[in-house]
Amino acid sequence: MRRPSFLVPDNFTLALIGTVVLASILPCRGETAVAINWLTNIAVGLLFFLHGAKLSREAVVAGATHWRLHALVLVSTFVMFPLLGLAMKPLAAPLVTPELYMGILFLCTLPSTVQSSIAFTSIARGNVPAAVCSASASSLIGIFVTPALVSLIVTNHTGASGSGWHTVGAIVMQLLVPFIAGQIMRPLIGPWLDRHRPVLRFVDQGSILLVVYTAFSEAVNEGLWRHLSLGALAGLFVVNALLLAAALAFTSLASKRLGFNREDRITIIFCGSKKSLASGIPMAKVIFASQAVGAVVLPLMLFHQIQLMVCAALAQRWAARDVHDEGARPAAHAEH
Repeated sequence: MRRPSFLVPDNFTLALIGTVVLASILPCRGETAVAINWLTNIAVGLLFFLHGAKLSREAVVAGATHWRLHALVLVSTFVMFPLLGLAMKPLAAPLVTPELYMGILFLCTLPSTVQSSIAFTSIARGNVPAAVCSASASSLIGIFVTPALVSLIVTNHTGASGSGWHTVGAIVMQLLVPFIAGQIMRPLIGPWLDRHRPVLRFVDQGSILLVVYTAFSEAVNEGLWRHLSLGALAGLFVVNALLLAAALAFTSLASKRLGFNREDRITIIFCGSKKSLASGIPMAKVIFASQAVGAVVLPLMLFHQIQLMVCAALAQRWAARDVHDEGARPAAHAEH
């Protein structure tokens, strides 16, 4: 019997696993680490520049007026998730290490992912323009809100580096400034990017792999795998799965109780329950001390894969239900 496609790891997930294995066997050190760090910073800046150039202002304007939907997504992303992370401490403490719990709290402060939220909303026949606007707004707001939330809910023993304002400034320079530059350059390079989408995907995935390699290299050099057991990894999977289940339940129930239609509920569920790997890993590199980044991003990497598998299954199920309903409607009318 063939396995459902959403259970098969995609090429990027396999590349992430391979990068962690490579960093575990051959971590970069010394001058090589310095050079790769510089290359990583350049790649991350280029990534956000291209995202700015790709984002259509027309699509954003089309969805921007739906303020109730965006408000619920932002509440889910930046209020509900951090509260869930704090509430799960009694459960997480016996299952994971303090460093992994720090990563769980960091994960809870991150903005929503952009590409997959929009893709899953489209597959499930939700409100795509609103998803573009909501996910993009979450990503931009997260540049300022995530460092503030980290300062608020992640205590001093986490290894966070620098003051809150210093962190915001560093993130603005590395992520927001290139994004704005990309928006300014969109009239010149936007059409070219629309025709060459693989370029953005290559930079997107390549920059994440570079950050993962440098982060895990530093963590391995500091003895990450000597202090991390299989039991802690299993506990991390359980905590992440419960966190996602709670987020899906909250967005589903809240959007229904507030009277949103089916298309808007789909958008809220996908945009309000997901966390961005593309934004989270560069942010972790800026916010946390270098030796702590490897453990901090591990929960995010695992949550990323769980959310992709679960949301893909949901999107396929809702899309199939739509097709079934459309097929049943003419038959029902024929009976009358």
